[in-house]
Amino acid sequence: MKKEINITKIKQDAEELYRKGDFFCSEAIVYSIKNNLELDMPDEMIAMASGFPVGIGRSKCVCGAVSGGVMALGYFFGRTKGGDPKVVKTLELANELQESFKNNHKVLCCKVLTKGMDMASGEHKNQCVAFTGEIAEKTAEIVARELNLSIIND
Repeated sequence: MKKEINITKIKQDAEELYRKGDFFCSEAIVYSIKNNLELDMPDEMIAMASGFPVGIGRSKCVCGAVSGGVMALGYFFGRTKGGDPKVVKTLELANELQESFKNNHKVLCCKVLTKGMDMASGEHKNQCVAFTGEIAEKTAEIVARELNLSIIND
């Protein structure tokens, strides 16, 4: 794993992956963080993010971008053994992420965020690209802060 992080590039890469149609929001966030930090993370973790777009399986519940960011935080800070108390910190960081989104957009609900939008429209896609970039950026900021990574800019 790199000891330096370019938060702007993580954001831009996630947005571009979504914009081009390579990945949906949650997948683009996990992929961008994995690649930019050169993580020894199996590609199956990107696949794990595939069920979260459009509010978890197209149910339009929780924004898929937020779900992808929470998954990425879990990779760094989550537990792998029952009873491990580090889950408390993971929950705190996940809450910070979702609160930042909620502060910016009032809700986490995809159905509310996309109300009145045609799912195939440019308006919908542009909004979701922006949400993807926003959450990729905030997730990267949290990771950088918590792991004391150096922040670099191009």
